[in-house]
Amino acid sequence: MELRYIAIDGVIGVGKTKLARILAQRMSAQCVLEEVEENPFLADFYQDMRNYSFQTQIFFLLSRHKQQQSLAQSNLFVERIVSDYLFDKDRIFAYLNLNEHELVLYEKLYQFLVKDVRRPDLVVYLQARVETLLERIRKRGRPFERDISVEYLEALADGYNRYFLHYDATPVLIVNTENLDFINNQPDFENLYRAIITTPGGRIFYSPKGGKK
Repeated sequence: MELRYIAIDGVIGVGKTKLARILAQRMSAQCVLEEVEENPFLADFYQDMRNYSFQTQIFFLLSRHKQQQSLAQSNLFVERIVSDYLFDKDRIFAYLNLNEHELVLYEKLYQFLVKDVRRPDLVVYLQARVETLLERIRKRGRPFERDISVEYLEALADGYNRYFLHYDATPVLIVNTENLDFINNQPDFENLYRAIITTPGGRIFYSPKGGKK
């Protein structure tokens, strides 16, 4: 399978951006990163989800769509692309955070925009326990993430798992990162890299037993 466009995704704190950067460097690919810190509503959202969900969601939807349009335009000039998000995952957050009336508006806009979005050749879905996610979030120290609750992360992790259980639009490599340190352990990265580039298609699980915990 030719991998010209790889999308990496997973719950907040799982390591998708770091993997995207390392993988893009290894593959001499363009690295496309989600514009998280540019969202002016995000800090307020984590403090008051009910009143800031819709603004936060729409900003992310439009920002992701703008990036995806750029990807489509650069398709002829860029040999490989690695992104730290899958556009489709926007709906996971929408159905978790928006009320019924907001979802009606959101779906109309999403269905209009998704037609322009390029499908990746492979999705790498990273998983980790909520306790691990919280520790990784604490270590990276983003101020606006200090108010993320355990309950929200649990609901988000459940939403991701349910989504990718049924996702079949592209091949998926599901990676358990609990015993995997692809940042500091070169053999861990090399093994994961080989799993990525040799994924035959369908839904494949990768769960190494060794590695640095």
